[in-house]
Amino acid sequence: MGNREDLLAGARRCLEEKGYLRTTVRDIATASNVSMAAIGYHFGSRDALLNQALFDAMEEWAAGSGRLTGQGDTAVERYADTWDRKIRDFGEMRWLWTASVEAFVYAQSRPELLAILAEGQRRNRRMVAAVLAGVPEGEVAEEDVRSLGSLHIALLSGVMVQCLTDPEQAPNGRELAQGLRRMAELLER
Repeated sequence: MGNREDLLAGARRCLEEKGYLRTTVRDIATASNVSMAAIGYHFGSRDALLNQALFDAMEEWAAGSGRLTGQGDTAVERYADTWDRKIRDFGEMRWLWTASVEAFVYAQSRPELLAILAEGQRRNRRMVAAVLAGVPEGEVAEEDVRSLGSLHIALLSGVMVQCLTDPEQAPNGRELAQGLRRMAELLER
């Protein structure tokens, strides 16, 4: 690997071990076995490097277990299974979710990072809405992006926080599917 790749690997190790907010330039340089100056040369700043390492890890997760297609005979079973896998990931990859929450908090005072995170949410809303509606991303209705996509992203964030805070009491996939059905019933009154 070259210095750039070593820095990304070292930054990821630091995210896993120390989190987003406590990782320093020195930590990354040590974990990468690369000089601190190389961070500026290749990425411009610690923040840019950590952001890239975090985004790479999120994309890796989304390409694998983060997919929205579960197993089961019915749509409800597939949806519940999808959530059960995501919930399991929240526990197994706690570092990733904690680092993402830390990055969100940090972004509140960093407009450039906030803009990147906001753009990511916009893309994710569209992707999620398309998958759930069963249509290509280019064909998903804007109404579904704003409603279905936003609802799923809100659920994802909320369930993640519950799993990180109180994993024993966090909902499972079946309970989430039941809750959505019950909410739909209540909204029909």
